[in-house]
Amino acid sequence: METNKKDQAQSQMLANRVKKRFKHLYKRFTKQNLQVFRLYDWDIPEIRAVVDWYAGHLVVGEYARKQSKPEWLPLMGQAVALALDVPQENLHLKIRKAGIKDGARYQRINTKNKKIPMWERDLQFLVNPSDYVDTGLFSDHRNTRMMVRQMVQGKDFLNLYCYTGAFTCYAAKGGAVSTLSVDRSETAIAWVKENMALNKLSAPCHTQVRMDTFDFLKKAVRLKHRYDLAVVDPPSYSTTRMDNKHFDIAGDYPFLLNQVFKLMRPGSTVFFSTNHQNFSLAENKLDADDIQEITRETIPEDYVSPQKKIHRCWRIHIDGETPVRT
Repeated sequence: METNKKDQAQSQMLANRVKKRFKHLYKRFTKQNLQVFRLYDWDIPEIRAVVDWYAGHLVVGEYARKQSKPEWLPLMGQAVALALDVPQENLHLKIRKAGIKDGARYQRINTKNKKIPMWERDLQFLVNPSDYVDTGLFSDHRNTRMMVRQMVQGKDFLNLYCYTGAFTCYAAKGGAVSTLSVDRSETAIAWVKENMALNKLSAPCHTQVRMDTFDFLKKAVRLKHRYDLAVVDPPSYSTTRMDNKHFDIAGDYPFLLNQVFKLMRPGSTVFFSTNHQNFSLAENKLDADDIQEITRETIPEDYVSPQKKIHRCWRIHIDGETPVRT
């Protein structure tokens, strides 16, 4: 009984916090034509939840741990939905697993196959709120996407681990001469094409490659591909390498980025981001001299959390031809 009373109290506390936050953000974000934004992210230490607004839909997640109870997340979701007058069919509950030991994060959890267009400024992106833990749009990088758009005109753009291509759409909209989007997932590549078509950006100069990133980089270096602007936003962990090797960003980022640098023209820029909570970047391991952390500039106000940084981000400028590390 005590546990139930505690859970009920937490659900009401969460609902109150979310309702207040929604009132603070909704009108201003609506003026900016932002339909996707965060309302709560573990702001209260004992309430390990995350709540996102998707234009009348709610995605409510629980950061899983061994003590998690199956009834806790539905209770939180119902309280939040009631507070914001969201119907039950528009409430989507997710269990979020933190590390590679907790299981595969990107596996399908439903088969509704329903994608809904959502506005982010003057672009639309298809989201699927029910079938995967992630919906198809990482709204925490909307500021970074605008940075890319503002500097991409007349440039060749590379998007590695492109997911559903939001960065690519911003680059194409910003006047990129060409874009190349790379992802291992067939689902992701199809989604990129859908998002490009939705925004009337499809063109022969905007291409997609379904390929493991390391295999792509090996081939691109051999073929002497060259780019002026790149985004590298890999997962923290991956077990989907074709050669059955695990990817762990904590140890593998130097080789990954140094391979990317080989593809960049003099005067080019690489945006590198990770949501790994304990990530540490050692500049002396990278073949680049101008490395600036821009995390504070790239995290929107709705993603600022007292518990953690939603991501970290660096802008890396390539002055000249990148030396080959031996």
